[in-house]
Amino acid sequence: MQAGSQMIKLKGKSKALVRLFYLDEHKSCIRWRPSRKHERAKITIDSIHEVCEGMRTEVFRRFANNNFDPNCCFSIYHGDHVESLDLVSTNGEEARTWITGLKYLLAGISDEDSLAKSGLFQFVQIVCACFLTSCCKWLRQTFSEADKNGDGNLSIGEVLQLLHKLNVNLPKQKVREMFQEADTDENQGSLTFDEFCTFYKMISTRRDLYLLMITYNNHKEHMDLNDLQRFLENEQKMVNVTKDYCKMIINQFEPCSENQTHMVLGIDGFTNYMRSPAGDIFNPEHYQVNQDMTQPLTNYYIASSHNTYLTGDQLLSQSRVDMYAYVLQAGCRCVEVDCWDGPDGEPIVHHGYTLTSKILFKDVIETINKYAFAKTQYPVILSIENHCTVPQQKKMAQYLMEVLQDKLDLSNINVNESRRLPSPEVLKGKVLVKGKKLPANIDADAEEGDVSDEDSGEEDEEEEQQINGDVRCFFLFSNLRIIGLLPLLSCVSKSVQSNDSLCFMQIFFRRRKTMRLSRALSDLVKYTKSVRVHDIETQAYVCSWQVSSLNESLTNQILQLKPAQLVRFNQRQLLRVYSSNYRVDSSNFNPQPFWNAGCHLVALNYQTEGRMLQLNRAKFAVNGNCGYVLKPKCMCKGAFNPMLEDPLPGHRKSQLVLKIISGQQLPKPKDSMLGDRGEIIDPFVEVEIIGLPVDCNKQQTRVVDDNGFNPMWEETLVYTLHMPQIALVRFMVWDHDPIGRDFIGQRTIAFKSMMPGYRHVYLEGMEEASIFVHVAINDITGKVTFIRFFSLLRSHLSLSLFLNLDYPSSGTLNTRNMALRNKFGRSLDGRPNPQWQPLSIPATPVLSRRMNDPDTPSSKDSPFKGRRSQSVPRRHPPLPPNTPHHIRKDFLNQYPLPQCSYSTTNNSVPNNHNLTESESSSLSSLDSLDLSTLPSRFPDNQQQTMGTLQREMNALFEQKMLEIRCHSPLFFGDES
Repeated sequence: MQAGSQMIKLKGKSKALVRLFYLDEHKSCIRWRPSRKHERAKITIDSIHEVCEGMRTEVFRRFANNNFDPNCCFSIYHGDHVESLDLVSTNGEEARTWITGLKYLLAGISDEDSLAKSGLFQFVQIVCACFLTSCCKWLRQTFSEADKNGDGNLSIGEVLQLLHKLNVNLPKQKVREMFQEADTDENQGSLTFDEFCTFYKMISTRRDLYLLMITYNNHKEHMDLNDLQRFLENEQKMVNVTKDYCKMIINQFEPCSENQTHMVLGIDGFTNYMRSPAGDIFNPEHYQVNQDMTQPLTNYYIASSHNTYLTGDQLLSQSRVDMYAYVLQAGCRCVEVDCWDGPDGEPIVHHGYTLTSKILFKDVIETINKYAFAKTQYPVILSIENHCTVPQQKKMAQYLMEVLQDKLDLSNINVNESRRLPSPEVLKGKVLVKGKKLPANIDADAEEGDVSDEDSGEEDEEEEQQINGDVRCFFLFSNLRIIGLLPLLSCVSKSVQSNDSLCFMQIFFRRRKTMRLSRALSDLVKYTKSVRVHDIETQAYVCSWQVSSLNESLTNQILQLKPAQLVRFNQRQLLRVYSSNYRVDSSNFNPQPFWNAGCHLVALNYQTEGRMLQLNRAKFAVNGNCGYVLKPKCMCKGAFNPMLEDPLPGHRKSQLVLKIISGQQLPKPKDSMLGDRGEIIDPFVEVEIIGLPVDCNKQQTRVVDDNGFNPMWEETLVYTLHMPQIALVRFMVWDHDPIGRDFIGQRTIAFKSMMPGYRHVYLEGMEEASIFVHVAINDITGKVTFIRFFSLLRSHLSLSLFLNLDYPSSGTLNTRNMALRNKFGRSLDGRPNPQWQPLSIPATPVLSRRMNDPDTPSSKDSPFKGRRSQSVPRRHPPLPPNTPHHIRKDFLNQYPLPQCSYSTTNNSVPNNHNLTESESSSLSSLDSLDLSTLPSRFPDNQQQTMGTLQREMNALFEQKMLEIRCHSPLFFGDES
């Protein structure tokens, strides 16, 4: 393979290009020549999804002169969009050599199955060993690409070009000095590979890691076992760290044999360890399934695909069976199959009424059978959109039973009498068919029957409903019961506009469509019957064995008007949300709002890479990428409204203190016009929290000029989260430009997958590029307040009127210690309070963010003008907490491994105020108030000059407060 093989590369319907294909010397990529792409004409081994024998792709089937020997043909699927490289070798033996060799390379690099069977200890060892090997490969590949003349050495000119490509901005004199220091052999003026490694080590020694190391080794040049153990426990929040584990780290990462003999870790070994997967921000436990999988299906988010068969847009793109293989191996558990009548009695799959290509239903089912459980054993939902006649429906049922066999057999699944859905654990290895089902009142001996659109909930029917009438009418009368609908129609139609009345008539009194359904296909549907959403408040109370489909627009409007009811609906049955029919470019909608409401099957276009698909990957990576993620308890039972400002009153909030320290080897933007020859980047980091609306927040660092190799930021960002269980954290690196900004890379992970301490955040899809951060997560104790009671008055709320509530450990409100004071220094019963002092409220992290928010009024309009800001200093982060507590790690109990946990105690307050525990908690309860919008109410001797409008508003406020004190029972005193 490294010697090269002359093969034919097929392109389009008629192009056959003869090229020399070969495996590069590092065995990391396949290259070919000649090519106008030059060095970019390659496919990395890491990007290969599958190697297929024979003429199985659409390119082979459509090729004009399709007279090749099938034994000489094979295809390589690669890249984010699963493109195929279709090759024809000169003989079958040569093709077999390439197919076997590539499969061997794939198994050697990413044999995840064998890793999963071993323990986490062995897993970390293997991954770390692979990391060191990949670093060496990267250096060799970088050296080869920099060697323009191919003589095996790098001249000073080639080194300078390489440094510019790597975004290193060093003075040429300094580069020459390091070049001469590394050039130690007889051949002066050039660097061999070993000398280049020495030179690279000089320029890449990390100041941040060196300073971190010497703080734990008493300013020695190395860390001994005790120093390393102390670092792992204090900074990385690991527990049960043994000396044997520290020895393993030294043996694994320390390159110096002398240091290994003395069991110490030098700066090179410490850097290797911190750059390895052991220092990654992602929790290694989450590479495996770690959640309870024994709950009903309604308690899980399920990874879902929309129009799975398409490779591009919704109108003209190709349909391919390979897309099912791709999405199933990517962790998707719900795939869509649009079935139509095909020629010769064979049902086909394609996007109806468009110009997309057609594939056989049988080929689709065979592909699903092959890859359904290749990565995970948890159940696959087959969402069938049935547009076939009865004869071809029978053919569909035949293929399903013949190909899937016992995967469809649900007879041994035991469920209780409550008619709740079974769990993913019980359904392991099973395929659930989602589709229409014959009504129970049809004769059991009938081979077919009529199914109306009221009995099913297919995509096309929901889209038709949206086109025929205004979507508002769908839920305008959803709380009316069917029995009382007819008598109320006349009075309801009079109370709405004529258009709404017409829409109402269209939806509820249009002619019901029916279709013939085969008994054989109907009998394959059990737990996932397709039904229409007719009432989100009462539907599925009796039986949960059903699935409804709604498009994104309709679901979003229901979410805006009835969020709590939508959450309760999702507790009773499965709901699938799919893309609007206006997204002809196969773009994806934001899935997070629908996850916030507990929607289970948020179907995305897997063929379209981008932000939304990155969020989806991060969402399901938290549970071993098995396609199922357990929803928070509040979404599985009881009332919950995701749209509230305080969705979980009385619950603790989480504070994320994120210090962005530095960046490493950040590349130039991909769409840069000059490519590697472009100017050195000016990077900055943007961190976004994506979750409940109240938690969504975005902050960024300053810009570092002319340094993409090792920029230093040393900035702290603080976030407050009400519901971290469903939050995602998105790191983005940008190149600042005078006319805008250029995207460099990103990494998105679930909040619950973040590891505490000093961590590297590797940018997705980029070798070596990362940012170095420190993560601290603290709990904020929230107290019971009367914020809702004062919500109508919060824009005029006086700072001198405050609540001092005692919140005992039992979690109940102690009203005996409650004191409400007014602005005159008197308690509300009129008795004077001589000890009253004006309330001084230090700024909270929320206040700090809002005062820096561009949407917040400017400082000149702020009531805090002239007063010193007490917001969180961005460059002075709080000290990391010291007291850890244990996280549940059930599946690791058998291994004596160090475990990571988050600290629950706050040893410092971000605004540097020294407070008692109760005072700190009291101030944290004010985070939900937007204090920057409150009017200043200073004592009379500090009163600022106010205008007429301000005096009128204050007088109105005083009048409203007097009315409340006179009429509300809350303020009644002991009057005799």
